[in-house]
Amino acid sequence: MHTTFRRRTLALATLAAALFTGSTALAQDKNTLKVGVSVGNGEQIFEVVKKVAAKDGLNIQVVVFNDYQLPNAALASGDLDANAFQHQPFLDNQNKARGFDIVPVGLTITAPLGFYSRKIKSIDQLPEGASVGIQNDPSNGNRALLLLQSAGLITLKPEAVKNNTATPLDVVSNPKKLKLVALDAAQLPRSLDDLTIASINNDYAEKAGLSLNKDAVIKESAKSPYANLIAVRRADKDKPWAKRLVAAYQSPEVKSFIETQFKGSLVPAF
Repeated sequence: MHTTFRRRTLALATLAAALFTGSTALAQDKNTLKVGVSVGNGEQIFEVVKKVAAKDGLNIQVVVFNDYQLPNAALASGDLDANAFQHQPFLDNQNKARGFDIVPVGLTITAPLGFYSRKIKSIDQLPEGASVGIQNDPSNGNRALLLLQSAGLITLKPEAVKNNTATPLDVVSNPKKLKLVALDAAQLPRSLDDLTIASINNDYAEKAGLSLNKDAVIKESAKSPYANLIAVRRADKDKPWAKRLVAAYQSPEVKSFIETQFKGSLVPAF
């Protein structure tokens, strides 16, 4: 009797453990997610992502931001489950500067950066002493300076280029005596009337009615290393729902939408 009782007790304990493990997995694999995206093309793409995810029983609630400084803070504080708006250099800088522990779980798009103007039609028309707007955050500011260098307008310190840490202080040659003006990324489109040219991220450019292919006087190659990504808190990186979110984004339906809708101004990075 004693042996039989022990066997039954062991069987019940095993069953309870299995039920507990299953309930834990179900709790981790939640079916409603809050995802932060940037205003503009991020919203458009996630309308398609939502439809694909719904087929898998995943309900995505999109939260739209018009300030790059907010989505990571919202994710770190638990107000979001994930966000999809940034590239790796921007995330690295935010983790370091603000003490976040946020990690990538999948790639989304590459959004080539462009310089735009209301005053010139071609970069060959850029006058001496022109005012040039660049982003004031370290990663996008560096990116804008690299693009100016690739166009032959400035030369940067090699070490800054190597480390992707260029700032206006790293400019060692500026033949046209360009005046570099660092502004918040969201402010740059509104400042085009005051600047000769300005570096504008794709989502803000689109919101301002600007097209990379039609309006940019300088633009990055589509093979830029600045691929955007889906990010989550480190504790969530292996959760089943995170994998389901990435799978929904990296689906054939979303890829086809990006290629058809944006015609090269955004490029799938997966």
